[in-house]
Amino acid sequence: MVRLFVGVTDKAWFDQLSASVPHDEVNFWQPSGTTQFRALQPGELFLFKLHAPNNFIVGGGIFGHASIAPLSLAWEAFGLKNGVSNRSEMRARIASYRRDPIALDDKQDPVIGCRILTQPFFWPGKCWFRDHIGNSRVCTSYAATTGRRR
Repeated sequence: MVRLFVGVTDKAWFDQLSASVPHDEVNFWQPSGTTQFRALQPGELFLFKLHAPNNFIVGGGIFGHASIAPLSLAWEAFGLKNGVSNRSEMRARIASYRRDPIALDDKQDPVIGCRILTQPFFWPGKCWFRDHIGNSRVCTSYAATTGRRR
């Protein structure tokens, strides 16, 4: 069975990366970093969906691997491929999504989830398609052969 995964992202991440293509890889990071990502095997398809109210599938990439890492390491390894202009902006986004002002403290090195995607692609607006699942705020995996949500 071939699987694919739909990960929810913000438009700023998408806009930053799509404006500076091509990329060999990108870091689709998760602000919490509390759970290990196991939804895909390397080589399976990972798609990007914008947060509500947009709910559009806007691109994707090939899943390479996942890890949990401190912000400093994610920035050092991926830099602009994190979808932000600088480490301070990344820290601010992490703090915003966590609703945790402690993450803004430069003395802290918050741990995040890193999902490394190779061969990323970013569709122009005319190619986006609406996700019919609705305004899901969480990510979803599918069996690509049946189209059934898992």
